[in-house]
Amino acid sequence: MFIGVRLSQAKRLFFDRQKVLFKLSRAERRVLSRFGAYVRQDARQRIRRRKRPSQSGESPTNQTGLLKRHIYFLFDPDRRSVVIGPARLRTGSEAPATLEHGGQAVVVTPAGQPVRVAIEERPYMGPAFRQELPKVPALWRDSVR
Repeated sequence: MFIGVRLSQAKRLFFDRQKVLFKLSRAERRVLSRFGAYVRQDARQRIRRRKRPSQSGESPTNQTGLLKRHIYFLFDPDRRSVVIGPARLRTGSEAPATLEHGGQAVVVTPAGQPVRVAIEERPYMGPAFRQELPKVPALWRDSVR
């Protein structure tokens, strides 16, 4: 059975691979960037101003505003993914990761003595990511035209 189309006509009707890949990569950047923005916004909203320190398992209290102001997202074209999280502001400071996952930190007492203390987790990025993850299929819907 023949479809009644010449080979030259059929070639014009095939998907243009470069064009499809270009449209897909544009859509991918747009969708992943939008997802990154949603997660960043949710994480920032979780870091609240309080008069008291945060409890274990709660999101961190906003003491100076640095953590809340320096949460970023970027599209990584090599991995075709989005990277979302706080920037490291000082060399050697693991404060954002320690807040998220818990761990050990060195605190200087008022007497000037460094003391190692255990910090319990105060997650903010993980819950924000999980909260926004169900929105991804809707972001992809009709993204490639």
